Amino acid sequence: MEFLGTTQVASYCGMKKSCLFPDPAPTSTTKDTYQSYYLPGYRHLSSWRPSLLHKVISIPPSSDEPFNPAGRPPTVLPTLRSALHSRYSTRDWHHANMVQLKGSEASRYWAGRLNTDSVRLMQDKDQLTYEMQEDSRRNLGERISNIDFWRSELVYELECLLRETQALETAKKRLECAVDEMQGPLKTALECLYYREKRKGIDLVHDDVEKNLIKEADVFKDCQEILAKLAQRINRQLGINRDAQHALEQDLSDKNSAHFIDEKCFNLRNTSDSINFYHGVEKVDGTVSVPVTWAKFSEDNIRCSQHARANSVKLREDTEVGLESTSEEMWNQFVSTNLAFNNRIAEVADAKNKLQAQLAKVLQEIFQTEDMIMLLERSIMAKEYPLKVAQTRLETRTKRPNIELCRDAPQYQLVTEVYTIDDTLQTLKKRLQEARDTLQMLLANKSKLEHDISVKANSFFIDKKCMDMRKTFPSTPRLIGYT
Repeated sequence: MEFLGTTQVASYCGMKKSCLFPDPAPTSTTKDTYQSYYLPGYRHLSSWRPSLLHKVISIPPSSDEPFNPAGRPPTVLPTLRSALHSRYSTRDWHHANMVQLKGSEASRYWAGRLNTDSVRLMQDKDQLTYEMQEDSRRNLGERISNIDFWRSELVYELECLLRETQALETAKKRLECAVDEMQGPLKTALECLYYREKRKGIDLVHDDVEKNLIKEADVFKDCQEILAKLAQRINRQLGINRDAQHALEQDLSDKNSAHFIDEKCFNLRNTSDSINFYHGVEKVDGTVSVPVTWAKFSEDNIRCSQHARANSVKLREDTEVGLESTSEEMWNQFVSTNLAFNNRIAEVADAKNKLQAQLAKVLQEIFQTEDMIMLLERSIMAKEYPLKVAQTRLETRTKRPNIELCRDAPQYQLVTEVYTIDDTLQTLKKRLQEARDTLQMLLANKSKLEHDISVKANSFFIDKKCMDMRKTFPSTPRLIGYT
């Protein structure tokens, strides 16, 4: 039963709200002005806000007409009736207190759980952050160790390559020196061929000396060509070595830069001064390799350098063999040519000596032949008088008169004497002519011998001059490039 003057809680009073406080007006929070930064890989945690907003009981608008139930006279002044309509009942008051206490207990319970979970979450995240930072630091340390390993390998290979390149350049200089040293002997051989063209007559012969000189010139030219080709191969190999050296130096420089950067990152701490926010840097991926390709790049550079070094060593061995073989071949040919020269000089000297001895004999024979011619002439002149006597006797006896012209013994004897003396004169004159012809032949032989001796002397002088030119020949160390 309701009493007059009490608060009405009928249906017209409207729906009651669950809380005594009105809904707060929406206001801007920190979330509107600051966007939280979340690390990648972590869940987005919404900011917790307690839902303790309450609603106010809606009171319907009051009517201007006073309430008059069943025509009863009003017990409250009309001016206060409107205020009575807006009041709550005691049950509403207790219910509101109970709801407030339960809401407060629930809020406190959830706040306690939230605080406990927050502490545990912060501890977990702190531990996770620490472990991830330590993992990153450990990975950086391992990366630095890997860089140190490959850097040491690159340094060792670069030092080996530099030593090999220097040795190859030394071999190239030796080749150049050897080629220069061959110019002198080659020029000497060509000059010897030129001087031997001044031989005369029969001595202008294609003998063993000339054959060996031509062969010697060809050997020198062939050796120069072989060494020049080796020098060209060394030039190409030096270019390859320089390319490998550049690759190693570039790789080593990159490794040093990466080592400096990673070591700097390794030494960074939470208390370092150089740390800062770089928003969005985790989204930027400027990497160009992975650990496998990164290691393979240095490995390929080292393998390329090793291959270049192996080729360089093989080329140096070929150079050494080429220098020794060409030096030995040139020395053998030089000795053969000198031996041919000595033999030829001995032959020319022996021929000259024989010609001189023969000339002496010819001169002696000429002297004897001239004496014989003189004796024959005297003998012929001596036979003229006996012939004149015999012919005079015969002519005188032809003047005998008549019967006295008798073919007697004196006549026979005189006729025989005339014939005999005449035959003797003819024989002596014939022998005189033969002697004179022999003298002319001896004189011609003398002239020819003298000419041959002069030719042999000229050839002997030329060969001796060539041998004097060939007294100096590069030693074996100089022929193999050592100065």
